[in-house]
Amino acid sequence: MPRLKEWLAEADPDIVAIQETKVEDALFPFADLEDTGYEIAISGQKRYNGVCFLSKKPLENVTMGFGDDSWEDDRRIITAVIDGVLVINTYVPNGTQVGIDKWEYKMRWLERFRKLCNELGTSQDKMVWLGDINVAPKPEDVYDSKKVLGGVGHHPDEFVRLNKICDWGWTDVFRKLHPEERAYTFWDFRMPSVLDRDLGWRIDHIYASEPMAEQVTKCWVDRDARAKEKPSDHAPLLAEFDWK
Repeated sequence: MPRLKEWLAEADPDIVAIQETKVEDALFPFADLEDTGYEIAISGQKRYNGVCFLSKKPLENVTMGFGDDSWEDDRRIITAVIDGVLVINTYVPNGTQVGIDKWEYKMRWLERFRKLCNELGTSQDKMVWLGDINVAPKPEDVYDSKKVLGGVGHHPDEFVRLNKICDWGWTDVFRKLHPEERAYTFWDFRMPSVLDRDLGWRIDHIYASEPMAEQVTKCWVDRDARAKEKPSDHAPLLAEFDWK
């Protein structure tokens, strides 16, 4: 919480999408954020998953999940209309290990999310999809593609499913503005000197529908936040839109 509040004061974002809150709704630390001025919407569960919005503008038509009873305990999606834009905040399953049940769950989750895109609107609507996508889709999105290709996060089965989602009409706004740049959002704590050696992955993404992609002006990774004391293993990914 101290890291989050410090970053909110420094970056001053209008909208914040948080993933992996790992706290049930009744125990969410609303009081700690009361003095920040952000409106809050949450969907969480004990010890696992959890997604959250912080917004300076009203959060309207907030929904959670797929709206499908078979995914009832999947607290990985929250949507809200913010200033006329539908924003979808997701924490995509990691998959843990290729071939096990959790991997198959990730594949089915991505397939179900593709259907959700059609249910929420069309690519001509004002929509933004963002979060921890847990897929590094291109060789330049990971520190050593040849080494990790075929593993969790950089696997052809993930690429196929993410491409099908993007075929809905999503534009990866970081890649739109930085077609070849290597800029990572995640560095694994378990690897020594991982940030200094830049052994990172770009697994946090911001996607925009056609009208929003036309209005994106900037997208960058706040690497400095990852370098501070007791950080998250993810760095914030930010984008600016000139939307009207």
